[in-house]
Amino acid sequence: MIKQNLSQKQLQKLSPQQIQLMKLLQIPTATLEQRIKEELEANPALEESEDQENDLDNDADDLHNTDHFMESKDESASTEYEEPEYEAHKDEAIELDEYLNEYIEDDVSSYKLNISNYSADDEEKTMPMSVENSFHEHLERQLGLIRFKDEREYTIAEQIIGSIDDDGYLRREPTAIVDDLMFAQNIFSSEEEIERTLKRIQKLDPPGIGARTLQEALAIQLHRKNDNEEYAYEEKASLRLALKIIEDHFAEFSKKHYARLQRQLNINERQLKKGIEEILKLNPKPASGYSSGANSRAVHYIVPDFTITNRDGELELELNSRNAPDLRINDGYKDMLQTYTVSKQKGKKANKSQREAVMFIKQKIDSAKWFIDAIKQRQQTMYRTMYTILQLQYDYFVTGDERKLRPMILKDIADMTGLDISTVSRVANSKYVQTEFGTKRLKAFFSESLQTQDGEEVSTLEVKKILTDIIENENKRRPLSDEKLKALLQERGYNIARRTVAKYREQLGISVARLRKEL
Repeated sequence: MIKQNLSQKQLQKLSPQQIQLMKLLQIPTATLEQRIKEELEANPALEESEDQENDLDNDADDLHNTDHFMESKDESASTEYEEPEYEAHKDEAIELDEYLNEYIEDDVSSYKLNISNYSADDEEKTMPMSVENSFHEHLERQLGLIRFKDEREYTIAEQIIGSIDDDGYLRREPTAIVDDLMFAQNIFSSEEEIERTLKRIQKLDPPGIGARTLQEALAIQLHRKNDNEEYAYEEKASLRLALKIIEDHFAEFSKKHYARLQRQLNINERQLKKGIEEILKLNPKPASGYSSGANSRAVHYIVPDFTITNRDGELELELNSRNAPDLRINDGYKDMLQTYTVSKQKGKKANKSQREAVMFIKQKIDSAKWFIDAIKQRQQTMYRTMYTILQLQYDYFVTGDERKLRPMILKDIADMTGLDISTVSRVANSKYVQTEFGTKRLKAFFSESLQTQDGEEVSTLEVKKILTDIIENENKRRPLSDEKLKALLQERGYNIARRTVAKYREQLGISVARLRKEL
């Protein structure tokens, strides 16, 4: 049985503009220009302004005006919204007329984004691009120096080279290469043939190429050095010792069991140190010198979103807006709406197709307004958040001393700015600030607090900095254990446990004491 029930529900929905703003807050300045280009292509009512000189001062003032910032919204609110439906022509006409009246009263041309922190006279510099051969092209050229019996052997060598990764290692098993040749090249081979061809490839430059493991890569390089007649007798002895360590005692070497190595090899500490020095001269990644080409990893350049300048003791904060071109509503769309309004005032009735065209124009203009306003609010929200961070970490931005960083979490910034924690998180994510001490990631300024023995709260970043300094200045022959590091930190007044020291050390990428040992 079908029944009808009347119920009330209280929902909080985000407007399309707020959804758009949240998405724009997440992207860094480096990708903002691409996002704006996508919107320009999708919305014909939006265009770049040709007037680059007007309203610069007004928009710069807007960044400092805290009265127009977006009000924070609960992250748990639903992000769904509904487009209005126009079922009846009468309702549609009323809404369209109200919109046209409001539109005429508003100055559409004032919807611009003219935020800029550089002069039109600034010199435009282009970065020269180097053209180099890739690592695999370098190997393929050297194949011409090897004498192969026939085209078949050459094809096998090419297949092996194509299986070598960007570090110079052959991670693929011989059986897999045999299968590749069978299915891709219609060549039947064997594992023994692959091994023979690989040995010939391993004689190519750079030394160590085509190795399957780190141990093999180091051994290949040492064999190449041992075959070189230019080395003196003492150097030859150190190279032979290094080769013996790598081939027969690699586990002890990798775990830095130096005392055990001395006993097993019957050598003194000076001889062991000479042999290890020869090993440390080797390249663990044979192809690391070839970073360009089709197989190279992409180079990412950091574009700072903010710039902090120290001018005679006073800090100035600037927002990088080079990637945000000036935007405005297309004049052609504005003229079409005005033409329709004049026709209405003269009593001319529009047919259905004309009204649909006007509704399309209205939709595109609204979308353009929303996008422009979202860009402006993005700039304002980012500036407000960074300005608050600047105030909290003022001592660091003046001195550059990481020990002066104060404990700061997202909630602290949210409380001071009146923004939601999720909004602050979006601003801090993937954003960078350029200072006179280097370009820093915003997330690097956020840290938990640690209580000292005097009851004072300090940043965990300060503790990590002191921990790094202690380890850098330790005696490398007898590195400090986590227990001793804990004792030293407690002597300086930091109330810290051994497991916390181990956690901070791992976060800093520092090895345990045994692996930090040096001769």
